[in-house]
Amino acid sequence: MAGMEATRLERMVAGLEETYGRQALPPPGTALEMILWENVAYLADDARRREAFQKLKREVGLTPDAILAAPNEKLLEIAGAGILPATFAEKLRKVARIAKEEFGGKLDSVLRLPVSKARKALQRFPGIGEPGAEKILLFLRVYPLPALESNGLRVLLRLGFGQEQKSYSASYRSAQKAIEHQHEGNCGWLIRAHLVLRRHGQELCRRNHPMCERCPLVLECRYYQAGLAGAALRG
Repeated sequence: MAGMEATRLERMVAGLEETYGRQALPPPGTALEMILWENVAYLADDARRREAFQKLKREVGLTPDAILAAPNEKLLEIAGAGILPATFAEKLRKVARIAKEEFGGKLDSVLRLPVSKARKALQRFPGIGEPGAEKILLFLRVYPLPALESNGLRVLLRLGFGQEQKSYSASYRSAQKAIEHQHEGNCGWLIRAHLVLRRHGQELCRRNHPMCERCPLVLECRYYQAGLAGAALRG
């Protein structure tokens, strides 16, 4: 039976969901679609990314052959929802090329691999590092991995789950290790946690100028209690 400390993360996620509500899942429903989602509009907010993804789906298609056959102007127009459109139009083509040449156009076989091999295969694609690969495996409910993105990671570190390290990867693993016995261990709950932690990091627990006065977790936040929030407020 989990002890009091083992329920801390679950209580915090529940508290954040009381503030923000249950978060909606992004549109993609396959591994290839999730990879295209990550590459379709660089540094675009969720609304613009969703518009760009739907435009890609509607006006080009989401298969490797359709993307490889698309005019450059169309991919540039779609990728223009974010910054560096030329770079990311080419990344869409690279995603399609890898999917076609290395995986036969589908990634179903990747999802049947052991987790370490599946993670490595997904990292063959542009824009997909280890956290991104773990997010795909989680959101497709293949493996119950505590996948995090940068905003959610920052929230967990500030709450005292793990310690910030010199490298992002080391910080990521530190937080994952700190929560490995503090969550329900099923994909549904971990997806909910991923989404609401991300939302909290975007809206209140920002890198600079965190809005601690509005945070529902401030009384349990070790970052705030240590007086570190003042430095971020001045950042």
